[in-house]
Amino acid sequence: MTRIIAGYAGSLALTVPKVGTRPTSDRVREAIFSALDARGLVAGARVLDLYAGSGALGLEAASRGAAEITLVDHSRDAAVVSRRNAERVGRAAPADATPRIRAVVQPVQSFLAAAAGGWDLVFLDPPYDLTGAELVDDLLLLAPRVAPDAVIVVERSARDPEPAWPAGLSLDRRTAYGETAVFWLSPQSAQPTPPSQSA
Repeated sequence: MTRIIAGYAGSLALTVPKVGTRPTSDRVREAIFSALDARGLVAGARVLDLYAGSGALGLEAASRGAAEITLVDHSRDAAVVSRRNAERVGRAAPADATPRIRAVVQPVQSFLAAAAGGWDLVFLDPPYDLTGAELVDDLLLLAPRVAPDAVIVVERSARDPEPAWPAGLSLDRRTAYGETAVFWLSPQSAQPTPPSQSA
C-alpha cells in the first residue's frame, strides 16, 4: 500500500494506477523527505512531479507544506488517479494552508517545452525502461526552468549506469536504497549544500 508518510495528510492511503506505475517505496520517500525537511526545502515550495503516476512524491510534499504542486504524466489513467489522490490530500489540509495542486496529462518533454517554470523542487521518477538519453533530454529542458536554488531529485535503477548529466546541472550527491538510486542535482549557478541524509 502506498500512503502519505507525514504532515497533515499523514497515513492517508493513496490509490495507485493498475498498470504502468512503479511507486516510490515508503522507505525511499521517507529518506528523501527527511533530507529535504532537514534543509527546509519543502514548506512553501513550488513542486513539480514528473512521471507522477499516483502523485505520491508531489502529494507527500503537499502534506508537508508545499504551496503549489504540479503532477505530470502522459497516462490518462494515472492523471485520473492522481487527481483523486490530490482531492483527498487537499481535503485534509488546514483551511488556511490548502495547497494548489494540478494534474497534467501530457508527455514530460512537451510539458517542459511550453512551461514557464520557476520550480523550487522537482522529482523525476521515470519508468526504469526510460533510456538515459531520454532522461538527459528531460533535464536539458528542465534546467533553465527551475529556480536558481532549486533541488532536483532523480530516481533510477541502482543497476543502471549513472546518466551523463547535462550542462546547467551539477550532481550534489548519490544515495542508494536497495534497487533504487537517488541522485540530487542543482543548477550549476547555485552553491549547494548536500543533503545530510545518509544511505
